[in-house]
Amino acid sequence: MKRSLGSLLLGKWDTPTVVAVAIGAALFGVLMNYGSITVFTNTRLTTAMLVPVIVGGLFGALPAAVACFFGNVFADLLGGWGYWFDWSTGNAVLGFMVGMLPVYGANIKEGVFNAKHAVIFAVIAVLANMIAFGVVTPIMTMLLYGGELTITFMQSFAASLSNITVLILAGIPLLYALAKRYAKGTNLSRE
Repeated sequence: MKRSLGSLLLGKWDTPTVVAVAIGAALFGVLMNYGSITVFTNTRLTTAMLVPVIVGGLFGALPAAVACFFGNVFADLLGGWGYWFDWSTGNAVLGFMVGMLPVYGANIKEGVFNAKHAVIFAVIAVLANMIAFGVVTPIMTMLLYGGELTITFMQSFAASLSNITVLILAGIPLLYALAKRYAKGTNLSRE
């Protein structure tokens, strides 16, 4: 069954999706605080970047974006940092772009993720970080907080490098493993 671009991006909003988004947001918040290593001022190398990989791979781009946005809000609350909606919005953009796997043919639930999909995913991971933290977050910082952008750009650069590292080095093997698991469950084989 061929799905429209809109349905691929929006995902199917049913009970499993809503539960996955809620769990993903909670896990993102916890991992931002307790599953990370500080690499720069208020910037971390974090396993939370695997949340948009899983939620996006299994449920689509919009569910991944929502999980990342609310996950970042929860991380801010849990860490006692105050609310930084500029970074929450940046993470939502990142989650959306990382979650676009079905758009370019990767269908994890049907066991479809190959080398071509891995390369596209890696390119999107880099572009997503550049757009989310090099453009969106600084613009939101200016609009919401009127802040000095020098520190934001330095934090954005450190966050992007950290995120790209996790997305590519851990995210791609995770997507292969998930696709393999689902292929076994559906008696499909990878191409």
